[in-house]
Amino acid sequence: MLDTSTDNAPEPVMQRPENWPTVGVSVVIFSLQLTEEERRLSVLLVRRDAPPFAGMWALPGGWVHYGEGLEQAARRHLRTKTGLRPTYLEQLYTFGQPGRDPREHRIAVAYYALVRNDEHELSAAPEREARWYSVDQLPAPLAFDNDAIISYALWRLRNKVSYAAIAFQLLPPTFTLTQLREVYLAILGTKIDPTNFRRKVEASGTIVPTGARVEGGAHRPPQLYRCTLSPDQLFTGPPS
Repeated sequence: MLDTSTDNAPEPVMQRPENWPTVGVSVVIFSLQLTEEERRLSVLLVRRDAPPFAGMWALPGGWVHYGEGLEQAARRHLRTKTGLRPTYLEQLYTFGQPGRDPREHRIAVAYYALVRNDEHELSAAPEREARWYSVDQLPAPLAFDNDAIISYALWRLRNKVSYAAIAFQLLPPTFTLTQLREVYLAILGTKIDPTNFRRKVEASGTIVPTGARVEGGAHRPPQLYRCTLSPDQLFTGPPS
């Protein structure tokens, strides 16, 4: 007869060696910041107030607490260090080079999100300084391997905007075609022909006219549109 007396025995608890890697989170928050000339794709950075890299700029983030989920930790650090509460966070990549943190071997699980510049009020903790920087004018160097994280996030964003409607995440509920084109221009960093853009967007079925127009102006005011997609479809694309 088969002996099954140990089938339900609890597995031995493994003790965590002191030199095992620890886990943290880093968050890349993109937004469009208005300047006198254009809308610029920007990323939020916080100034570190303690070693290592004291005084340098870094992405918001930090430790993952015991019993805490990764996204929960990312949202906690954003809330406490920047005051931001984005409706959507997407896991980006895991960065785990042993030398990325001089204190220890810390693995960083990176997230990214998009927020409208008028959607959330930036309110850093009293001991923290937070600031938006254009993606092409970042302070150099950044702390840790944050340059690589932002570079990867920007690459992912530019690739994803080609098949998902995430650009709408940076727009108010109603918008003009010019405003929508400016979002794509800011993300891609390349010129976009207005006529071809209008034709492509209208054919995609992702927008519909609201029947309203922008108020004021000396010429015929532009028409306002709204997005037809749900919040989840902004990142996954419309149903096939």
